[in-house]
Amino acid sequence: MGLFKKNPFGHILFVKKWLIRILGLFTHRRFRGFNDLQIEGSDVIKNLPDTNVLFISNHQTYFADVIAMFHVFNASLKGRDDNIKNVGYLWNPKLNMYYVAAKETMKSGLLPKIFAYTGSISIERTWRSQGKDINRQVKMSDISAIKKALDDGWVVTFPQGTTTPFKPIRKGTAHIIKRYKPIVVPIVIDGFRRSFDKKGLRIKKKNVYQSFEIKEPLKIDYENDTIADIVEQIEYAIEQHPSFLKVIPQKELLAQEELNKKREFLT
Repeated sequence: MGLFKKNPFGHILFVKKWLIRILGLFTHRRFRGFNDLQIEGSDVIKNLPDTNVLFISNHQTYFADVIAMFHVFNASLKGRDDNIKNVGYLWNPKLNMYYVAAKETMKSGLLPKIFAYTGSISIERTWRSQGKDINRQVKMSDISAIKKALDDGWVVTFPQGTTTPFKPIRKGTAHIIKRYKPIVVPIVIDGFRRSFDKKGLRIKKKNVYQSFEIKEPLKIDYENDTIADIVEQIEYAIEQHPSFLKVIPQKELLAQEELNKKREFLT
């Protein structure tokens, strides 16, 4: 790899590699030390092609979710079976990995800007901006950026677009799946909301059971499945369909959200 070789977004790969190494080193104990991340399904990662893979996941914190994915994906690719022992797996990390994030979030400070260099596809949200509900058109440049990332490697997206559980799936993800026909791999995470603050930067509580389940790729009929069909598949796959509320009462989830907000001010 040339010292100044760049990816399709103009990021110098040598710089990106070192940022991932440093980020991984400083965050490893958050998932294996202070807490013990339980991983399931790493074999799925090992059997994926190098490009045109879209990971869909529920969302619990702004940054910790993606950081955990950097750890799990690279550990799996280095032969780890459902564990992230020995952070050495990040010495030669997968560099063609990207994640979709809100542009305003990735510009909210120095650390997010640095983190963005590791693979952010920063897009403008069409439904919310600066804490207010809005309604604006999708920018075609944002869609093109996701296509560019899929052509180059793997992309992680959070189709609800929020860390609040059981919010509706944004149809934009379904449109991307139908248009670009990627392999779609669901991931279900839990415990991140309890162990980190909302941004996922500060440790809120230790010894929390964190889980990270990688499921088999979805079986999508790209030609005949409607957008509504794909949205429903996503809801079930990342366990955010309303039917899951029968297991966890909505009142309890709302109470937990309020508690998390209070904890954010206390930490």
